Amino acid sequence: MESTRKYDFTSQSALNLLHRTCPRLTVYYNTRCPVCDAGIDWQRNKLLAMMRAGRVEFKDINEQPDALAHFGASLDDIRRRLHATDEAERLIVGADVAIALWRLTPGEGWLAALFGNRVALPVTRFVYDRFADLLFAWNKWSGRW
Repeated sequence: MESTRKYDFTSQSALNLLHRTCPRLTVYYNTRCPVCDAGIDWQRNKLLAMMRAGRVEFKDINEQPDALAHFGASLDDIRRRLHATDEAERLIVGADVAIALWRLTPGEGWLAALFGNRVALPVTRFVYDRFADLLFAWNKWSGRW
């Protein structure tokens, strides 16, 4: 029989459990892109408990344009694709960031399993990258940066 245990992430003990068991993720995104901003806003609202626990953080790259320069990532690189760092300060880029967020988001683990498995991952990355290229071009053409 499957467990349907739910946690009350407002209690301190639940937040402590969350802090010990979940990886830390800092996501860098572009608020000047309305599609990107809306998508991150959607995820952020679903991850409030994780944010309160300090497990997930969202940063607008336009406020810190050189935040990932030590990785060799330019402002345009981050405007083009989501970037994140994990608890070991490893850089995660593109579709892999979306998959990492889905793994952390309650009720969205199935998306991570579907699009992040060995067979689907190359296709997921390809489709994400092409969509990101089109979105970047549209935003640039629209004068958002």
